[in-house]
Amino acid sequence: MSRRRRAEKRSLISDPKYNSPLVTRLVNTVMISGKKSLAQRVVYGAFDRIIEKNPTSNPLEILQRAVDNTKPRLEVKARRVGGATYQVPLEVAPERQAGLAVRWIVDLADARKGVPMKDALATEIMDAYQGQGNAIRKRDEVHKMAQANKAFAHFRW
Repeated sequence: MSRRRRAEKRSLISDPKYNSPLVTRLVNTVMISGKKSLAQRVVYGAFDRIIEKNPTSNPLEILQRAVDNTKPRLEVKARRVGGATYQVPLEVAPERQAGLAVRWIVDLADARKGVPMKDALATEIMDAYQGQGNAIRKRDEVHKMAQANKAFAHFRW
């Protein structure tokens, strides 16, 4: 355990184009090796693809709904009690829920091979928006794991 003071949460600066902290979080998650302009091109390109598919809709609202659909309510955490390790179900804090949802969407879009990242990200966001796809499957998997280990809920502290 660290003896220093607790690190304070810094607020995200809103995205310059869409003026949304959620888009900034998405850009930061897509970013590799500090190449922010490249990550912004990928995210904005994905938003352009979403607009092409749904001309009447707002890509910000679609992203928000996709993240809301993907947020996990429960997760399991390993706890050592005695000599045994138990998977203890815990409720997820709102900040972590959004972080996990965005990370899952980006990681699973990146896992789609043979497709440009713009297209893969747009497809993954649209799938999550519609309540299907790999990110939703991942959330359901986490919920299932928490449900299966409900018997160890008394070990949380």
